[in-house]
Amino acid sequence: MRPNPPLDHLLDAMTLEEQASLLAGADFWTTVAVPRLGVPAIKLSDGPNGARGAVFKDGPRTACFPAGIALAASWSPALVEQAGAALGREARLKGARVLLAPTVNLQRTVYNGRNFECFSEDPWLASELAVACVRGVQSAGVAATIKHFVGNESEYQRMSISSDIPERALRELYLLPFERAVKEAGVMAVMTGYNRVGGVFMADHRRLVHEVLRGEWGFDGLVMSDWMATLDTVQGVLAGCDLEMPGPTRVRGALLVAAVQEGRLPAAAVRACAARVLRLAERLGSFADPVIPAERADDLPEHRALIRRLGAEGCVLLKNEAAVLPLAPRPGQTVALIGRAATVAQIMGGGSANVNAHYRVAPADALREACPGVAFSQHAGADIHRWTPVLAQPMTVEIFAGSDFAGPAFATQTLPNSEVQWIGTMPPGLVEGQVFSARTTLRFVADADGEHAFSLISAGLARATLNGEPVLDAWTNWRRGDTYFTFGCDEVVHRRHLRAGEVVELNLEFCNTPPGGGGPPPAFAVLRVGAARVLGEADIAAAVEAARAADVALVFAGLNAEWDNEGLDRPGMTLPHRQDELIARVAAANSRTVVVLQSGSPLLLPWLEDVSAVLQAWYPGQECGHAIADVLLGAADPGGRLPQTWPARIEDTVAFGDPAQYPGVDGHVAYGEGLLIGYRHHEARGIAPRFAFGHGLSYTSFAHEALVLSRSRLRPGEALQATLTVRNTGTRTGSEVVQLYVHAVEPALPRPPQELKAFAKLSLAPGQTQAVSLALGMRAFAAFDEARCAWVAAPGRYEIRVGASSADIRQRATLVLTDEWMERVGA
Repeated sequence: MRPNPPLDHLLDAMTLEEQASLLAGADFWTTVAVPRLGVPAIKLSDGPNGARGAVFKDGPRTACFPAGIALAASWSPALVEQAGAALGREARLKGARVLLAPTVNLQRTVYNGRNFECFSEDPWLASELAVACVRGVQSAGVAATIKHFVGNESEYQRMSISSDIPERALRELYLLPFERAVKEAGVMAVMTGYNRVGGVFMADHRRLVHEVLRGEWGFDGLVMSDWMATLDTVQGVLAGCDLEMPGPTRVRGALLVAAVQEGRLPAAAVRACAARVLRLAERLGSFADPVIPAERADDLPEHRALIRRLGAEGCVLLKNEAAVLPLAPRPGQTVALIGRAATVAQIMGGGSANVNAHYRVAPADALREACPGVAFSQHAGADIHRWTPVLAQPMTVEIFAGSDFAGPAFATQTLPNSEVQWIGTMPPGLVEGQVFSARTTLRFVADADGEHAFSLISAGLARATLNGEPVLDAWTNWRRGDTYFTFGCDEVVHRRHLRAGEVVELNLEFCNTPPGGGGPPPAFAVLRVGAARVLGEADIAAAVEAARAADVALVFAGLNAEWDNEGLDRPGMTLPHRQDELIARVAAANSRTVVVLQSGSPLLLPWLEDVSAVLQAWYPGQECGHAIADVLLGAADPGGRLPQTWPARIEDTVAFGDPAQYPGVDGHVAYGEGLLIGYRHHEARGIAPRFAFGHGLSYTSFAHEALVLSRSRLRPGEALQATLTVRNTGTRTGSEVVQLYVHAVEPALPRPPQELKAFAKLSLAPGQTQAVSLALGMRAFAAFDEARCAWVAAPGRYEIRVGASSADIRQRATLVLTDEWMERVGA
């Protein structure tokens, strides 16, 4: 271990070129080292639900935690802090000292493809969990990176869209999780979004990065760009965006040195950014311990147990008619397991959140393990995929130097399935920027008669023949589409009828560089081959008959990581393919039908009245099946509450019907709803949701009693305590989330009808009573006054509402704020 050098002395010893070199990555995941002066490199890693390491796909295995929305559904900062600490430990196993998590953008609409990765529609819930997650990650000696600063609430035109957000909504909603992470958790790093705000790219946004983040909030940590989101050599440095990622640099380095030498950029601005890069290394102990260790794939029992608990704590019981849940199937009884997700565990969303999990426990396997002697039948019923499923068989790819498949293969690479991603890596023996071509042959055997789909998606050029016939062309006139962070083409599909046992051979060719200069960036190439039978009427009919003969029908439905995915938004709220029909027909055949949903955002449920129970399980990580089985069988109480309102109709949602508000027009998306997103929107507009924000049932019942405020008259600067008792009035141990909302009776500025300002989660045994005390500071009563550039709590009456959801208020009390309280921001 060696002592840290004084940073000022180190900066003085650096040349301008060396300082500038620190302002961009060395490669996809590490910063630049300066060996001459002992400056170490730092390794970074995705992401929000696991530490992936340096290989984007099929690298060393790692623990897969529940998705952000599943963690938020627990409404438990204490558990989220434990998850953060475990994620920090996982990052260290991958040699990383910076984890790119958590994601705290708000769920403004139901369309955002990354809603699954975010915590909530509500800024207070999102910020409480952000603070907890950051504290947990950083307790492991790893820097948390809160993202994406700010206004990144959709994936449509994500590399360029301008989020035009009114200042008050920006302050009260979208900035709050970032502000609290800085002020209360001491977050070490912030990542800027791809988007613009008010027409200015976030990596260049001087007002929001330099003035608000650094000036108003006092953030002295590192600001980095999202990957390939640094566009301007000068403006990003002036704004205080310290680190361009990934490397090697595209807009800094020698261009930065030239900007200083030509007088377009002060040398002091480069030095300030370099100082913050060095300060992060110092805070993480990288000077004292500069070695980046090899990646490890330790499968830790304590992380297994935590992930299983987190999954159950996040499961939301939406409906439980006649207490059909928890199930208690007896030996000899029959349970019909219906749906692809019963046997294929849906553990995570797609994009940067994707990791190579240690394992995936499917619900069918977990239920069989937990219920010996019970007869389980399995039927897929209906498809759930967005793209034709990949082949679950090894694929060996021959690699050729150059674009024309000339000469003997340079190398071979064997993948576990028919998808290969060279993202941040190259095939064996090749270097970044080198053109290569690849060939592979796949054999497919039809398992039943019917229509089959074969498909290609590529970031790069691809084409395929089927039994020698050219059928898939992603080569001629290749164009970028919405896949693979928008660097891949849209899916090319060929369909044909095959008989059971029929064998076809797919021969594929790939080249990593599309023509015309519009292709993927260096070290970004993908080939994905799909092949599967298309499920149809016979599959639904078989599932219905199995349900009719069973004592209980469990239907596993929802989305997957292709729908809840970075780079592209969802088309709506409807279940894909024929899943709605499948559920309705199963329910008609069996009155004891339970639906287990998995998605990262709300769904329409046209069959809701016809089924006995509905459990929303989100994407609960690698222990998926165990967590779901624990709740279905009553080994765990369904601990989750909705962190996002579930609308009854798509027409009831924020921004519906106004292209300017979603997806955007002429490169701008207007946040015209202002403060009214989520439950605020529904309540202000008088629109009843399908399920309210904060809703979730337990296997027991609770009474909220005797709400008392610590004072009825509140003077500016004083704190308020709201105290009540909660009693378990049922026969089982269970968890309750007490939610406190503030309603301004006669607001000086327009306010939402009510706003969440505090909550507490508790577990009570039957008959047990517990006192709950919730603290409110002045900001709980304040609105942002744009005219005065200040937080202002206006004098007058405020109603404190306490309940089990935004629509289930059980206790009310009123207080008076005697005089105005104000907290100015900025200079």
